[in-house]
Amino acid sequence: MSKFRFTLNILALAIFTLTVASMAQAQATRTWVSGVGDDVNPCSRTAPCKTYAGAISKTAAGGEISTLDPGGFGAVTITKSMTINGTKGQGFGSILHSGTNGVNINDSASGAPNSIIVTLRDLSINGAGTTTGLRGINFTSGKHLYVEDCQIYGSKSAPGRGIDINLNGAPASGGPQRVVVRNTQIRDVSGEGIRAANANAIGVVVTLEGVQISNCTDGFDLSTNAKGLAFNSSFNNCTGAGVGVLAGSLGVELHDCALLNSTTGLAIAASTSRISGCTITNNTNGVNFVGGTLVTYGDNKTLGNTNEAIGGVIPPPSGKK
Repeated sequence: MSKFRFTLNILALAIFTLTVASMAQAQATRTWVSGVGDDVNPCSRTAPCKTYAGAISKTAAGGEISTLDPGGFGAVTITKSMTINGTKGQGFGSILHSGTNGVNINDSASGAPNSIIVTLRDLSINGAGTTTGLRGINFTSGKHLYVEDCQIYGSKSAPGRGIDINLNGAPASGGPQRVVVRNTQIRDVSGEGIRAANANAIGVVVTLEGVQISNCTDGFDLSTNAKGLAFNSSFNNCTGAGVGVLAGSLGVELHDCALLNSTTGLAIAASTSRISGCTITNNTNGVNFVGGTLVTYGDNKTLGNTNEAIGGVIPPPSGKK
């Protein structure tokens, strides 16, 4: 009997070891997708998955999904820290999201909401289809989001936003939440290129570096508890405002930016906005003062608009320090 029990114990230990090993293999730090892959695969370099959604369950928290070759890799929901790397090259990292959002980022159902850090790199996020997409990126819960070297376009079903930052909470440690968008184009959407708000008073800070937003309603809208900073960026051909500082927002800093060919270049309704080295031209209204305060530094070009300012007067420059 003792020998029989010993054999059972050895068998149980072997099964446990195999189970743990299998689980470890299922959660790799780096996984791969390919246009000719299959989601039943382990998402390895030699046996890649077909979609980003298929690869997520096999990618460990903090890991990376890499793209081997051109293909359409599908809409995806991200609930843990990770990087999706589309890889550079024509057609790489394409997400077609007809009738839905392209990328959802939401860790609200996790044990530590508003804690994940997500990077999206070298992706083409296209809302084209019989029913067009809703949002290119929809960020509703998480700590930090980085969007780098992406193309976002074609979201034309309401709300039709390129990047929608609509938070309602605070990180367990540190704050406010942060979004950084670098070297990215957002165009041809029916709503805002980027809209940011946080219902929680901890707020959200959105930084744009080398971003071009065009052919939308408002280019860059800051709403409740949202602060914006933009460097070397452009906001062009907007039916509303290139940049909108809405009621409840925490203001905007614009440095070396162009606000062009829109109904309003800069619309200010709240808080303090500061601009330096900016060109605001060829708009119906250069600056629309609804509320708030504008600070300039004497190196902006606000000329060539039908109305250089409405609702107020562009103030004299403040001294540089």
